[in-house]
Amino acid sequence: MIRLLLADDQALVRGALAALLDLEIDLEVVAEVGRGDEVVEAARRTRPDVALLDVEMPGLDGIAATAALRAAVPACRVLVVTTFGRPGYLRRAMEAGAGGFVVKDTPARELADAVRRVALGLRVVDPTLAAETLASGDTPLTPRETGVLRAAREGGTVADIAFSLGLSEGTVRNHLSAAIGKTGARTRAEAVRIADERGWL
Repeated sequence: MIRLLLADDQALVRGALAALLDLEIDLEVVAEVGRGDEVVEAARRTRPDVALLDVEMPGLDGIAATAALRAAVPACRVLVVTTFGRPGYLRRAMEAGAGGFVVKDTPARELADAVRRVALGLRVVDPTLAAETLASGDTPLTPRETGVLRAAREGGTVADIAFSLGLSEGTVRNHLSAAIGKTGARTRAEAVRIADERGWL
């Protein structure tokens, strides 16, 4: 029997997933949570074999929850099941230790099969998303440009970013300009969005 933990902030979706997976004779849902910051405690309490995590959750997003869970309960594998099929999310989820990444419109039989494969230690990735991730390629951004864009993601002025990174305002402007050019964006906010979606941040 493969023991499952479900984490999704939408109760209806979480309940539907639980009902579908409980129909499988070798799968058992042992815990359900609606927040990312509840995942580790629930896993410590119920010892699931696989955790199915959504990306967008309050408290802690599914990618951060994946990293925390893998560190706290390494025997529990992670399958990210999300509406947001973006290359950036896939790349970051895999870096955080997820064993699989599928979108929520995956047919029930395929989802159950993905759970079984992840439980065995195999990697399972939505094929369309895998192709998009490969097509987005490695980051063209330098480490400093990446750091400046990450700081820009929090908002604030050039002066705020410069202060937080210990750089001059001119240096920050130069890195932002380079990052905007490399992402093909028109604005700083658009550069952050593009880099985030492609998994470069």
